[in-house]
Amino acid sequence: MDKLITFSQPPTNAIVGCATTALSTEEKVFFKRVRPAGLILFARNIISPSQVFALVDEFKSVTNNQYALILIDQEGGRVSRLPKPHWRIPPSPTEFAKLYRTSPEVALRACVINYQLIGADLKRVGINVNCAPMLDIPQVDASTVVTDRALGDSPQSVIALGQATIDGLQLSGVEPVIKHGPGHGRGTTDSHKALPIVNADLDTLAKWDFLPFEHFKNQSMLMTAHILYTDIDSLYPGTLSRKVINEVLREHIGFDGLIMTDDIDMHALSGSTPQKAKQALNAGCDLVLQCSGKIEDLRALEPALEVLTGKALTRAEIAASKASADLPYLDGAALLEELTELLSNKGVSV
Repeated sequence: MDKLITFSQPPTNAIVGCATTALSTEEKVFFKRVRPAGLILFARNIISPSQVFALVDEFKSVTNNQYALILIDQEGGRVSRLPKPHWRIPPSPTEFAKLYRTSPEVALRACVINYQLIGADLKRVGINVNCAPMLDIPQVDASTVVTDRALGDSPQSVIALGQATIDGLQLSGVEPVIKHGPGHGRGTTDSHKALPIVNADLDTLAKWDFLPFEHFKNQSMLMTAHILYTDIDSLYPGTLSRKVINEVLREHIGFDGLIMTDDIDMHALSGSTPQKAKQALNAGCDLVLQCSGKIEDLRALEPALEVLTGKALTRAEIAASKASADLPYLDGAALLEELTELLSNKGVSV
């Protein structure tokens, strides 16, 4: 980061989705009025490189924010939003975790290259933030929403491969979001569908689940977990809990970057969209993430939103500054050839 970007007009405290591959008239009017801090893209928003670039440019134009955070979940494996034939489908993070057990040096180098190539794919179309790495450490009975995407089953593996993921993305000028703080690995339920309840005591969580987040406490962005940690707060899930956000993430873990919610309308959280958004913001989250892309959901969210100020604004400007890094020259063909050689010997398709 060469210098801190200052928003000419501070945005509101939301990152939002949109419905299709171009902004509708209703979306343009809404985004111009509300000026969300960012946009998150899904498969429904993506057809081709030129179309994605135009969509991103349009969002920046209507919000009058050239430094808007443009997010995507491009982890690899089943969480790959960029489709063929324009993009490769990267290996799942679990492939690097498997390789790390037997060939750690190969796994780390391959992981860096993989995410460097992912970052280049994103940066070329105007996407400057990737919601990765996932730092959750799955237990044996964890939901497949974690086990299918994990970077390992120990803090050491997750930290090592998490660092490789971050390094690769930042080599291409893309800023990572660590997730799902303070740890989703004990959840036996998919939080997209229902609220996972974790009964482990605080000491156990601190000695295992929190460790990767402590290691990466100086990163610029973190996404919360929709998990009820009964020993920390028996009433409110992490995203909505002042104890989890302030006492655990801010004080115990020491994270002082931008905290965004996971999708506020996942079924793990109950209540109306504005109720949940207000709870999350009051708990200490800096940004609310609302992903459905439905205009009625966006309108429902609006009463909960405010213009970023104070520490939240500074954190957003730091994140935007890092995300505005240029894509340096890279020899993509040579990197892909090296990655193919590293992984093909292990039976992994790139």
